[in-house]
Amino acid sequence: MNPRLRLALNKAAAIAIIVIVVLAAAAVIIYQSRGGGATTTTTTIESSTTSPPAKLKGKIAVVYDIGGRGDLSFNDMAYMGASRAAKDFGLQLKEVQSNTENDYLPNLSTLAESGEYDLIIAVGFLMTEALKTVADQYPNQKFAIIDGYIPDKPNVLSILFKENEGSALVGALAAMTAAYFNYSKVGIVLGMEIPVLYKFEAGYYWGIRYGEKIFKQHTGRDVHLDVLWQYTGAFNDPAKGKQAAEAQLAAGAGVIYQVAGATGIGVFQAVEEYAKSKGKDMGPPFAIGVDSDQDWIKPGFIIASMMKRVDVGVYTAVKMVVEGKFKGGVLELGLKEDGVGISSMETLETFINVAVEAGAKLPMPKDQIIQKVRDMRSQLPDWVWQEIDALAQKIKSGEYQIPMPANKEEMQKIRQQYGVS
Repeated sequence: MNPRLRLALNKAAAIAIIVIVVLAAAAVIIYQSRGGGATTTTTTIESSTTSPPAKLKGKIAVVYDIGGRGDLSFNDMAYMGASRAAKDFGLQLKEVQSNTENDYLPNLSTLAESGEYDLIIAVGFLMTEALKTVADQYPNQKFAIIDGYIPDKPNVLSILFKENEGSALVGALAAMTAAYFNYSKVGIVLGMEIPVLYKFEAGYYWGIRYGEKIFKQHTGRDVHLDVLWQYTGAFNDPAKGKQAAEAQLAAGAGVIYQVAGATGIGVFQAVEEYAKSKGKDMGPPFAIGVDSDQDWIKPGFIIASMMKRVDVGVYTAVKMVVEGKFKGGVLELGLKEDGVGISSMETLETFINVAVEAGAKLPMPKDQIIQKVRDMRSQLPDWVWQEIDALAQKIKSGEYQIPMPANKEEMQKIRQQYGVS
């Protein structure tokens, strides 16, 4: 990685962990069908709260993917990175919602045509083709895209993540957790079948097989877990996520990893309802969250989350523009760069604290959430968590290389390699 980019990232990561601010509980789980046309919000965020306010130094814009704000993961993390950058650097933030894929091109074009924005950020792989078109039409406009690969345009920064590395950690956790509680299957529920999700899937499978080996080292028991997987085709449909998870639970899955944005809320609901139907007030079975620390959403039923720090990527891109260091190309963030990771008790408490300060409605009082998550995690022996930490260090050092498929054909080979049918 370019040393300047690494320095910028490290400084950004040193800031207190950014959390998702949920404005209202209803915005979390209520998803209505939407027609064409974009929803635009202009948010003025200033760098000073004293009176008179500091003069704003520029403007940035974020174009959200389908699902938008309130997904408790991908889009919300982008907002948090942009809003933090706007506050720190004295910028005005404009938010634009994409209700359908047909909105991508006009949303990006309208913003670029205005010439008002120092940086326009496209959130999501699905905007790749639209951004290529607009970037060519407006060569003097700076753009960044999350998960889109556009390496050859001087005005576009592609921000990518090594989701395979973070998913390897939760895969190992899923395997050891399932084996410890005598389950023979684990699952994964995904959104739309796009290349970026193959990285989650491949890392998870690698982690499962690794976790089986580590479990044998500690217990002497041979285990081989069957893996259940399903693409729902949606990122904003909790009903589909719930249906997929219910099928996997009925088939005997002990842990289910959700990689489906707002669709994954349904996975959490299914796991909680299934466990409670068995008279339990916490798992097993368990879910695994994605993108942000989602452990607080259903306390006691989400064993951990694979944190994809979209906020860090967005913040870094804005910082590069402000400091005059922006250039097109690729910025890739993995475990070593704090771009991905696994949730902890420390990140949980931070997320809850900021949510409370913002007036968010929690499922139960903060101290009860923390205690329940701690009790849930304490069901596993300490060596499980220690092995996850050790694995993270080995991946950071390069001792382990986690598979990173680029297309469907490569993903199919990985499924065969790890015995996933």
